[in-house]
Amino acid sequence: MNQEVLLQNIDKVHTTEMGIDRIKKNLKLDTNNVVEFCKSKVLDNNCNIYKQGKNWYCEIDNIKITINSYSYTIITAHIIK
Repeated sequence: MNQEVLLQNIDKVHTTEMGIDRIKKNLKLDTNNVVEFCKSKVLDNNCNIYKQGKNWYCEIDNIKITINSYSYTIITAHIIK
């Protein structure tokens, strides 16, 4: 699947309150704007974006972000070991 679909819909990317807490914990972030942090990673030219099943996966800087391809909800993000 073409990553341009995700990039063209970047303004639709969002998460839930639980998602914010989960992402902050997993990435050890000290920011209240988790969505903007994730969007900036996705938009980085070095980001490897691919789709598997119903989710987009975005890998950059040892971080993997999972985004639902239908609702554009950030499901989770975690550090790749």
